[in-house]
Amino acid sequence: MRHGGATLSSSSSVLLKNPSAHLGNILLIASLTKTLSESGTRNLDPNSTPISEPLVNQILRKNSLDPSKKLDFFRWCCSLRPKFKHTAGTYSHMFRTLCSAGFLEEIPNLLVSMKEDGVVVGSETFKFLLNAFIRSGKFDSALEILDHMEELGTNLNPSVYDTVLVALVRKNQVGLALSIFLKLLEASNGVDNGDSSSLPGSIAFNELLVALRKADMKVEFKEVFDKLREKKGFELDTWGYNICIHAFGCWGDLVTSLRLFKEMKEKSLTSGESGPDLCTYNSLIHVLCMVGKVKDALVVWEELKVSGHEPDDFTYRIIIQGCSKSYRIDDAINIFNEMQFNGFAPDTIVYNSLLDGLFKARKIAEACQLFAQMVQDGVRASCWTYNILIDGLFRNGRPEAGYTLFCDLKKKGQFVDAITYSIVILQLCREGLLEEALELVEEMEARGFVVDLITITSLLIGFHKQGKWDWAERLMKHIRDSNLVPHILKWKANLDASMRNPPNKREDYSSLFPTKGSFSDIVNLVGPDDQAMNTNLGSEDDDRNNKEISSTETDQWSSSPYMDQLANQVKPDERSSHLFSLKRGKRVQAKQTDSFDVDMVNTFLSIFLSKGKLSLACKLFEIFTDMGVNPVNYTYNSIMSSFVKKGYLNEAWGVLSEMEEKICPADIATYNLIIQGLGKMGRADIANSVLDKLVKQGGYLDMVMYNTLINALGKAGRVDEASKLFEQMRTNGINPDVVTYNTLIEVHTKAGRLKDAYKFLKTMLDADCLPNHVTDTILDNLGKKIDKLRYQKASFVRNNNDDSS
Repeated sequence: MRHGGATLSSSSSVLLKNPSAHLGNILLIASLTKTLSESGTRNLDPNSTPISEPLVNQILRKNSLDPSKKLDFFRWCCSLRPKFKHTAGTYSHMFRTLCSAGFLEEIPNLLVSMKEDGVVVGSETFKFLLNAFIRSGKFDSALEILDHMEELGTNLNPSVYDTVLVALVRKNQVGLALSIFLKLLEASNGVDNGDSSSLPGSIAFNELLVALRKADMKVEFKEVFDKLREKKGFELDTWGYNICIHAFGCWGDLVTSLRLFKEMKEKSLTSGESGPDLCTYNSLIHVLCMVGKVKDALVVWEELKVSGHEPDDFTYRIIIQGCSKSYRIDDAINIFNEMQFNGFAPDTIVYNSLLDGLFKARKIAEACQLFAQMVQDGVRASCWTYNILIDGLFRNGRPEAGYTLFCDLKKKGQFVDAITYSIVILQLCREGLLEEALELVEEMEARGFVVDLITITSLLIGFHKQGKWDWAERLMKHIRDSNLVPHILKWKANLDASMRNPPNKREDYSSLFPTKGSFSDIVNLVGPDDQAMNTNLGSEDDDRNNKEISSTETDQWSSSPYMDQLANQVKPDERSSHLFSLKRGKRVQAKQTDSFDVDMVNTFLSIFLSKGKLSLACKLFEIFTDMGVNPVNYTYNSIMSSFVKKGYLNEAWGVLSEMEEKICPADIATYNLIIQGLGKMGRADIANSVLDKLVKQGGYLDMVMYNTLINALGKAGRVDEASKLFEQMRTNGINPDVVTYNTLIEVHTKAGRLKDAYKFLKTMLDADCLPNHVTDTILDNLGKKIDKLRYQKASFVRNNNDDSS
């Protein structure tokens, strides 16, 4: 052993000068080894056995001796205190022997013995112990070893922990890895004035950052990031920059992502280090899509292709996903075609994204053709593919086709999972077919699928709408999840009790959503320049962006001028304000206990509001927010929706104000409600300004938004603008639905423009958009108007004839 090398060397020289002593030593070791092998330590006499460190080390090195016998001998030597004490080298050898033999349970006692002897082994030995416990999955013991190191005063040599941290991260022990890393970070504060050389290598903390991002540990990630940035001499490498750009972007912090890109670019110019690579651009495009700035992502995408980097399959995937989610379906199709032309084979994820976008844009025929192409190209469809197809058919007025596909898949016994059942059950609940929905729940259980909270919520709302709350007990009998059912029953009981005796935390008559002004103050959310932009929706945003970009100095030799401009527009002290979310708020997040309370609040809000019980809904909101349940997008949108429908616009403005105060990003549904409110106020004149702000924040116009604005403009008498918006809708690749056509026919009929109303009816039928009962009512009015007009014309002709006679 290295630790005992000096002693052994001097002893060996003595033995070489005295051959008889050397022979005696060999015989003694052989005798002791034989005794230990046969009978252990019980026949050893401490008085007649000349124990020394060289002798102990030589016996412990004997490969023929069983590790358990070595341990017995080691302990027997310890019993000779104070005559004999093991050295650090002996302890180190014993630790390694036990770890190699798998006797990890013996390590803690040996550590205690070592502490009593006042011996401290080197950091390499502790690293060996940590590795052994981590490999065997004994993570608590690994933490105890780290505590022993601190107690014994062993210097935390960072380099020896790199492999330990990486191993912990890859074994999904992120908490333990973080704990060790923070201890190393704290220990380094007193070394060389906190110099970064006392920290683990870049591979270790990069792996840790990746794990923290994947685990969605935002607070911990930022803590590690901030502390590392404070370290003298610490610098992120290219991989580290890419990780941080991606992580902060995924959490909506675009400002930090852009700052890091700018810093990365400047460092590459000054130090000659490698600058942004393809992974950097992929991360930035992904981040821009995540925060809704798909228009900017498309410009960066075009810039990437001429910057010396070649897009890979991941680049194509993320840009197609971003376009599909934001209703830029034509852009998504063009990029999809370019991907194939350049020799990249789209995978299942790409096809799924494009299918989902086509169904959202009501391009049903194109979606079916794409699925046929997917099968023809040999790309294997997944359960998610069929779930998109079934849900898309349901949402586009083809329930029979969706249900037929579901039944066919069940017969084949494949491509059906719990989500498929949930989609179909939700559709049955929409149609009021609760008996059939319950039968599917029984079938789910019989097939071994878990009935999740989303499915249960859909059924509970359906029961309450039809006044069949007693059916909830029947539902619970079919659910095997022993965790979920008691939670739901207990939550319902607590709700009933709270409704009867609500906690009196608020002052009497205090407003639930205090307002500062009125709903018309929505204008104040839009800058003065924006208020003047009431026409040409969408194009003015491009012009303004171009002016902003051209006003900033640019490096004409830069390979990424647009990306540089985006980064330069970020002010040094600016903080990210994620005011718009590309993802629409959901009633149920399905994050089990982490979101259970707010999920159930949202469910019962849906129940109460569907029955028009606004006061009960507000009471529920008050009770649970006072209890500390944090509302989410869906919670605020639900309350605001009812306020807008009932004309309580000031209260709706209060909800919107609270959303901004709580930094709860608005989604497309929030803006739909704002437009509805403005329509009720007769303020369609500023609706376009509001939508301009939406686009500026990274938003987009979906089907509901177009319908909402067309309705608001039509009712305000701005029929020509409503017609232009309809054309823009089709130009942007979204096929109008029955609501769009009904609205246009109705507003043109009321405006007396019967020819235009009839034209929209013909366009609707030519587009294979099936009328509904609302269409029938509107057509009755149109027919009456036409008859009345014909009667007036006939009367006018007859009167003229009478006058002429």
